[in-house]
Amino acid sequence: MASSLLPKCSTTIFLSCFLFLLAAAVDAKLVHSQRVLRRPLKEKMSHLHFYFHDIVSGRNPTAVTVAVAKNSTSLTGFGDIVMIDDPLTDGPELSSKLVGRAQGLYASAGLQDLSLLMAVNYVFMEGKYNGSSLSILGRNMAMRPVREMAVVGGSGLFRMARGYAVARTHWFDANTGDATVEYNVYV
Repeated sequence: MASSLLPKCSTTIFLSCFLFLLAAAVDAKLVHSQRVLRRPLKEKMSHLHFYFHDIVSGRNPTAVTVAVAKNSTSLTGFGDIVMIDDPLTDGPELSSKLVGRAQGLYASAGLQDLSLLMAVNYVFMEGKYNGSSLSILGRNMAMRPVREMAVVGGSGLFRMARGYAVARTHWFDANTGDATVEYNVYV
């Protein structure tokens, strides 16, 4: 009779131990997961300062109109699209040190006011940011002294970047449309 209880007791003890160890393992995994999730992410803030040179005139323009709205009577150029590969420099003069390129497009999006839809990548070619880029998307009220646009991403050191860009017109030639814009970018 005692020998017939032994296998049942051994099985019961084995299953109890197994379930206890399984529960302990699952609990330890949950505690570890919660610790990992509770760790705060460290974000590094960067401030970049540079000048954007939009050159639409001359023999070597860096901004070229690629589409003009058909039958548009708007004084703002509503519907026009301009493709750019503008130099970014560390100073306001075009001869200043080249730090990158602004590549993308802007489109006239306002019927009544000169507001541009900016979809531009700032591609950096100098220093620790060499090979990295920031993606800007937003409304540029070009006639205002100060404008703000969203940083919606980037690559390299700016992967998953978010922030904003503040633009101030440094110089504008009303005869040619050429302009130099000072940028302060916070990401």
